[in-house]
Amino acid sequence: QVLLEEGGGGLVQPGGSLRLSCVASGSIFSISRMGWYRQAPGKERELVANINEGGSTNYADSGKGRYTISRDNDKNTVYLQMNSLKAEDTAIYYCWVEIKYAAGLRSLGVWGQGTMVTVAS
Repeated sequence: QVLLEEGGGGLVQPGGSLRLSCVASGSIFSISRMGWYRQAPGKERELVANINEGGSTNYADSGKGRYTISRDNDKNTVYLQMNSLKAEDTAIYYCWVEIKYAAGLRSLGVWGQGTMVTVAS
């Protein structure tokens, strides 16, 4: 069993910043990719950014230049620093982690429960 605990969401004014965090705990052998997705009201869930175990990152066009994803492998934690936030960034942000439970098993994706980010004046 693996638990993803997210934090850092909330209400922020346009132009402001937030830092999301997601800690993975439980029965973890290894973690490969970690990432963030978001789902706005009435829209499908979409990739925000991801990062592999070596630190290579990938961003959706909407967040390039404004978002920075990072990870602390010792703490099984992934972060998303969001700057210059816009109203259209309002969404539930979900953490996603690719976890291997034991040697020899294939990796499986695990979702967090989501944290709400609201950008409004």
